[in-house]
Amino acid sequence: MQVMHTISLPGPRGVLEIVVLACMFYYVILFFRGTRGAQVLSGFVLTLIFLMLLTQLFHLEALNWLLKRFSVYLALSFVIIFQPEIRRALAELGKQRVFAGARAERSLIEKIVRAVNILSERKIGALIAIERDIGTRAIQETGVPVDSVVTPELLAGIFFPHAPLHDGGVIIRGDRIVAAACLFPLSQREELSKSLGTRHRAAIGLTEETDAVVIVVSEETGTVSIAYHGRLSRGLDDDHLQRILYGLLVRGRSRKSRLSRVKEQLDLTPEGVAKTDGIGTETVQ
Repeated sequence: MQVMHTISLPGPRGVLEIVVLACMFYYVILFFRGTRGAQVLSGFVLTLIFLMLLTQLFHLEALNWLLKRFSVYLALSFVIIFQPEIRRALAELGKQRVFAGARAERSLIEKIVRAVNILSERKIGALIAIERDIGTRAIQETGVPVDSVVTPELLAGIFFPHAPLHDGGVIIRGDRIVAAACLFPLSQREELSKSLGTRHRAAIGLTEETDAVVIVVSEETGTVSIAYHGRLSRGLDDDHLQRILYGLLVRGRSRKSRLSRVKEQLDLTPEGVAKTDGIGTETVQ
């Protein structure tokens, strides 16, 4: 006699539990992405999974018993190891989302363009990164925390010669300057023009690793450039810079769904070497 094995599907309560757990895991991964804690979390989870599989496959009863007994201590160690990240998450729970509408984004863009104009006229070198979906906490930790509202005077003043924080890059999240004097990763692409200096290579390098928008002001010529997704557009005036920033930070964000932004972040298709962007500026990829 054959015994028919039926697979029982989860009921409404089971589906709800799966959805809640999936959301929890998703936001934990999203929060830790881009931080130093991401590597520790990965090692922690992989070690735990490896030990659990090992005990199940080889029937290591003693080790399995120890893992069950130490589960409480493992949870406590997780809280201790990731205490800074957990504290930051709790502190940010009550914060209102900065980009509540196009008006706030437009105001931020205008402030940044005014600051860039001040720096360009005085030929003061600058490196300004605007964080988007991918976190830059690992880069922020290389600099000095600022946590101040963006104003043209403050943003421009950071880069003035002999200022304590002028050497390095600034990172903006929302309408706040979160860190200054940050070290951006340099692009290692050999096909880049030899005329590009360290600032431009740092701008391209950060946009190769994240989806941040990076503005560069040349110290030698005062030329304004913008980098995004490993591409560098040079020779921008105020109007062009404002239009590009508005297209990337306002229209681009409103058009894209969450899924399309994730696909864009995971896109590893090699790009071309050079082209023009249609507005009369040189684009280096």
